[in-house]
Amino acid sequence: MKNKNPQHLTLVEKRSLEAKIALEARTALVTGMREQIAYQHTVLCQTCLPYRNPGDAVRIWKREQGDIALCVEAGMALRPETKQWVELGLPFGPKARLILAYLNSEALKTGSPKIEVERSLTAFVRRLQDPTQRGKSGPNGREILAFKEQLSRLSVANIRMAMSTNEHMVQINSQFVDVIDLWLTKDENNRVLWSPTLHLNPRYFNDLKKHAVPLDERALAALAHSAMALDIYAWLAQRLHRIPQGKPQSVSWVALKGQFGVSLSRINNFRSKFRAAMFQVLACYPKAKVEADHKGLTLRHSQPPISAHVVVV
Repeated sequence: MKNKNPQHLTLVEKRSLEAKIALEARTALVTGMREQIAYQHTVLCQTCLPYRNPGDAVRIWKREQGDIALCVEAGMALRPETKQWVELGLPFGPKARLILAYLNSEALKTGSPKIEVERSLTAFVRRLQDPTQRGKSGPNGREILAFKEQLSRLSVANIRMAMSTNEHMVQINSQFVDVIDLWLTKDENNRVLWSPTLHLNPRYFNDLKKHAVPLDERALAALAHSAMALDIYAWLAQRLHRIPQGKPQSVSWVALKGQFGVSLSRINNFRSKFRAAMFQVLACYPKAKVEADHKGLTLRHSQPPISAHVVVV
């Protein structure tokens, strides 16, 4: 995709370009690189969670893409003082995606599904700050609470992931989190408080070890404002390096809208939003060889965003 005149960039696009400069400047620094790798499950690189809050009445979210299917069902938490089950909503938006990458990364780096949430979550959120502002101030309490709200939704949700090859299908019926220690406060907002640790579900964790896609955490930080941009980045990260050399693949705008823009009714509106998000993604993933025209995208074999020799799994 063609670059814009710097004088015409929006604030978000300028932030993406600044992130690109930071990425290129530190490409050669392998020391400590493991601490900057995030991971996403391949199913969630090819399907997606809701972009916005679908509302408390929506309890099930389904998405399909090719041979991949995802079904997420919102869960419940017990209020200790009333002994009543309270429904929590579906996970949604950029923070839910970033939380999953955080949980996946912590578990894979330590080799254990047990995660020290209180210690590591604040550090993770701090690393996701604007790269141009990082180190000047820490994340505020409201931002941490917003992340913990999505963490609570993810922790009680049920997940079904199905992957098929030829006539064989594998379905994982699980939860993201197996053991949690949470309780609802007595205020009217029913906020969720957390213990220091949680455990990923063993079935999800074992499947993650087989199907984890490495992502550059600095790119996630630059794209943290946009759920669509995060989805596009994860999609390209798992797909481009698997395309055969010299055999580019085409994806139509209709197919792209079915994957990334179901909530947008007009194809022209989707195309405009997708192009804007793609511009930000390519600034953070300069190795990606992607071209756009009136028909859709042309994808060519590209190196993954994280080199194989620094990947933990």
